[in-house]
Amino acid sequence: MDATRAIEFETMLLSRHLVEITGRRERGRLDRSAYTLLSRLRMAGPMSIGELADAFGLDQSTLNRQTGTMLNAGLVERIPDPAGGIARKFRITAEGERRVDADRAVNLEALSRILAGWPPAEAAAFAHALQRFNTDIERLSGRIWPRP
Repeated sequence: MDATRAIEFETMLLSRHLVEITGRRERGRLDRSAYTLLSRLRMAGPMSIGELADAFGLDQSTLNRQTGTMLNAGLVERIPDPAGGIARKFRITAEGERRVDADRAVNLEALSRILAGWPPAEAAAFAHALQRFNTDIERLSGRIWPRP
């Protein structure tokens, strides 16, 4: 199997395995879209629907549904544009921060169990390769994600 086919197959499995090992389907966990959107708001600060649409490559109606659900759950709030623009922006709330932190702790614990038998150098090399893979995707899509 050539590398491209192997990567396609392994990334398909990875997306499935991550849902399973992190308990994403458990009651009280954020769904993938909420976790990703809240993480983005946490890193980038308040964003309008248009900015979110650009960042995620999604249409505004999809983001209106997602942010509406999160607004009703108290995970985000609408605020005036801090820069004085007309558009209202979404900001993560304290409850949104708490939920992201809780989900991230579960994710990190699950990944720590998986990597427990890996030599530190191999884990670091995997992290570096995965970051390079993601940044190349971002470069091609034109949607660069902030990193810690």
